Amino acid sequence: MPKGLLAAATWAAERTPDSRNRAVDLYRAIAIMFVILGHWLLVAGVIRDGELEFIILLAEQRWTHYATWLFQVMPVFFFVGGFSNGLSWTSARKDPVKKSAWAASRLSRLLKPTVPVVLVWALAGAVAHAMGVSVELISDASQAALVPVWFLAVYIIMTMAVPVTVALWDRLGVASVGLLALGAIAVDAIAFGADQGWLRWTNYAFVWLAVHQLGYWWGSAERPKSWALGFIALGVAWLYILIVQFGFPVAMVSVPGAEMSNTRPPTTAMLAVGAVQIGVILLLTDLAQAWLRNVRVWAWVIVFNQMIMSIYLWHMTALLIVVGIAANVFGGAGLHEPPGTGLWWAVRPIWVVLFTLVLIPFVLVFVRFEAGSKTTADMRPGPWQAMLGAVMTCSGLVVMAMVGLGKENAIGVNWLAVGLVVLGVFVATRRFSRS
Repeated sequence: MPKGLLAAATWAAERTPDSRNRAVDLYRAIAIMFVILGHWLLVAGVIRDGELEFIILLAEQRWTHYATWLFQVMPVFFFVGGFSNGLSWTSARKDPVKKSAWAASRLSRLLKPTVPVVLVWALAGAVAHAMGVSVELISDASQAALVPVWFLAVYIIMTMAVPVTVALWDRLGVASVGLLALGAIAVDAIAFGADQGWLRWTNYAFVWLAVHQLGYWWGSAERPKSWALGFIALGVAWLYILIVQFGFPVAMVSVPGAEMSNTRPPTTAMLAVGAVQIGVILLLTDLAQAWLRNVRVWAWVIVFNQMIMSIYLWHMTALLIVVGIAANVFGGAGLHEPPGTGLWWAVRPIWVVLFTLVLIPFVLVFVRFEAGSKTTADMRPGPWQAMLGAVMTCSGLVVMAMVGLGKENAIGVNWLAVGLVVLGVFVATRRFSRS
């Protein structure tokens, strides 16, 4: 751990006011751990006919589709993100300087950690291409490592919309959540009922903005716990209707070869799962708050949140390194057992430990890109420059998440996508002029 990080977190923990909702940070930390564990369990390297393959267990064992109800935690991220973004923007807009710099400040923690992971993979791809590795393999490997950034791109756009969505909340209150949810339902009804599949892509806005908007409700609700069982009941009933009555997929993540996905683009099943998860969150918040009054526990939660982006962005790289070493250095040790068998599951904890050990050095080296910034508000760019940088960055990230970094050119790497990310981060976080 970087020197002083835990000490600084302990200092902050000791001075945290009792009024702070510490559970928000705990839920964010737990959610990221579920995402990582889900990837490490459900993405399996296996040697078949002498060739290393990566298979998604969801495509081979149908029972794992139900496990995605636990590991699909995007609704948690948007819910707690709405809570945090709402409080932060409400505070910042009282000060013209902070208001102008708010977007750049929020983007700094989200965008800066993407630069090292993108550059490392781009350089690795260029070296691999020079050594004769095919563009297809470079694309596949880099896409597997960088596919988590697609979620980041969506969340960045949600963050940029906060001034508008908070204004909508101020005007309509909880009705704004209902309108967005009804919009999502209408999109699904028209897209599937009238065979207008292209319309489904608009649910990236309706679904995730509705959940994000619920975070604003959480920040202002007087007795949110009293709504918990209602959320759970609504979510369960909604899932039953969608899956049993209308034939929506059971899996809450994309399954290779499936005709339909609940996440790309999202369907209203994500709202149903989100309602259940939010209900559980509301039920457990009082217990979480009591536990987090322990300074040592709260300090570790602070530390984890200070490196959460680094952990998220590098966890698939760690998996690829471990599997690659096992395949090429140790003769495929542990990679010949068919995924999903009893023995395969029995040794899975060993693999998780290995992935963790390889992940830790990456986090320790690159957390400096995430853990705060000394840039003051008056040195950050205004909202329009920050938005331009965010759009540039997201464009590059989406390309990487969809097709990886391989490209048929002299160096085998899509440097346009890399350049969009690097330049976009610079534009979003650095002020060009102080005039």
